[in-house]
Amino acid sequence: QVQLVESGGGLVQAGDSLRVSCAASGRTFSSSAMGWFRQAPGKEREFVAGISPGGSFRSYADSVKGRFTISRDNAKNTVYLQMNSLKLEDTAVYYCAAAKNKGAYAGKVPYDYWGQGTQVTVSS
Repeated sequence: QVQLVESGGGLVQAGDSLRVSCAASGRTFSSSAMGWFRQAPGKEREFVAGISPGGSFRSYADSVKGRFTISRDNAKNTVYLQMNSLKLEDTAVYYCAAAKNKGAYAGKVPYDYWGQGTQVTVSS
């Protein structure tokens, strides 16, 4: 069992940067693929970024490529999402997720564990 707790969300202006974090409990963090997803009001949840267990492989949605960076610190059981050049359309609840399937970092495989989410609001 893995428990995930997101933090770092907030209200920012367009063009600003923000980093959200996800702290994981359990001994399987370092062997789990980790991902960030988001859900905007009235829209389905979508994949944002994923990272392989060792951190060597990363994947991003086209909408965030070049602006967002996912990283992880296995010693701290924490995964991060650095968001730069934020846009109004980045407003959403951001969820951290963990997957037993190491290939899940690419965003094509279901994730097993989910956090409760952190709100990111970008204003003009």
